[in-house]
Amino acid sequence: MSNQKTIVLIEDEPHLQEELTAAFVEAGFAVKNAYDGETGLELVRSLKPAVVLLDLILPKKDGFEVLKELKAAAETHAIPVVVLSNLEMAKDVERVIGLGATSYLVKPNYDVSHIVEKIRGLAG
Repeated sequence: MSNQKTIVLIEDEPHLQEELTAAFVEAGFAVKNAYDGETGLELVRSLKPAVVLLDLILPKKDGFEVLKELKAAAETHAIPVVVLSNLEMAKDVERVIGLGATSYLVKPNYDVSHIVEKIRGLAG
């Protein structure tokens, strides 16, 4: 059994998904990818990852609903969720933090190396 920390990356943009996955793998993480909210929720429930990186605008189930369900369930409540989104209005940030997100990153404001460092700090 590996002691590699697992990240579930829920992101529907293929290029960003690939770029982040490559960076996390290079940093020593195991990465499981989901391109929609329903699949992401299933992965988190089954894997209990160290951290979840979650987009908000997703097919099938949006990130707000995914976050709400993760934080409402005893088995996934304590998993840190970092939201990575293009939405940057204060009401969206406040809603996400109110739902229990650990952190909120606006995509254009962070490069991949900063995102990896943020996740590394949370994964322990």
